[in-house]
Amino acid sequence: MKKVFLIAITLVAVALLFTGCGKTQANGTKVKYVTIGTGGVTGVYYPTGGAISRMVNKKSSEYGIKATVESTAGSVYNINGVLSGELDFGIAQSDRQYLAYNGKSKEWTTPQTELRSVFSIHPESITLIATEKSGIKTIKDIKGKHINLGPAGSGNLVNAMDIIKAMGWKEGDVKAEHIKPVESPGLIQDGRIDGFFYTVGHPNGNIKEACAGRIKVRLVDIVGPQIDELLSTHPYYAKTIIPHEFYPTSTNDKDTQTIGVKATLVTSTKVSEDVVYAITKEVFDNFETFKTLHPAYKVLTKQNMLEGLSAPIHKGALKYYKESGLIKYIKPSLILP
Repeated sequence: MKKVFLIAITLVAVALLFTGCGKTQANGTKVKYVTIGTGGVTGVYYPTGGAISRMVNKKSSEYGIKATVESTAGSVYNINGVLSGELDFGIAQSDRQYLAYNGKSKEWTTPQTELRSVFSIHPESITLIATEKSGIKTIKDIKGKHINLGPAGSGNLVNAMDIIKAMGWKEGDVKAEHIKPVESPGLIQDGRIDGFFYTVGHPNGNIKEACAGRIKVRLVDIVGPQIDELLSTHPYYAKTIIPHEFYPTSTNDKDTQTIGVKATLVTSTKVSEDVVYAITKEVFDNFETFKTLHPAYKVLTKQNMLEGLSAPIHKGALKYYKESGLIKYIKPSLILP
């Protein structure tokens, strides 16, 4: 019995000796492995995480970092993974991070103050598609019209209702449907609705489908003083543009002006400054290359990658923004001592 006990103790000691040990590089430094949570493999989050990891891994000998990508269920999973330490980074919608950081949702009833922002990526625009025959030319024209707002419990519905409330209306001021946005192109081409809201990154296949049918449609600008007020009270929203070239079969003749949430690279205070600094530096130092990696990045600028953030900036990222002069684009409220 004593012999078995001694063997067990020895095995535990050996295991402890090797726990947390990373691979050692030729220069003698240990490699830090970091994981980025993304989304489904067919979405935008997954290739975004892959692009970031490839940039960092090219410099693994310099930084001592190896990044890997994990396909996940998306924003809520990634935020929880970052908080638990299962993930080092995650991509999440800015409104989800805001709710988590401030403890204002059923998923997070207490503030998750360890959450940190690194930078925002592509916008997920609140998009309003309307038929030409509906007469909807501006956001003011949807009152009394037959509009799909999105299913109950969806982020799409929350975003659509934020716009409706900003206009001083309530849901009953439109003839509301609560159907999945992916079903909207068929409804609009069947003449069953006048328009629909869809919060999504662009270009998007469903919106291309809506624009390519027999019934002509347009993308409607979501602008005006009421929308400006919404931006001032909801820090996770930011102005964005939907390029006309993405939907040439729409009746638009120029880009669409709207607002949206931002896909944001998030982390926590538990992740070291040098790791966050390295990832931030590689993306911004190789900004023009990064922009070419996905059509959704076409509208990116270094400035708008620092807009729509909804939790304080990680100190490692702040170090880079100070060095590069980009700190002037960051809201003071996002910079903690």
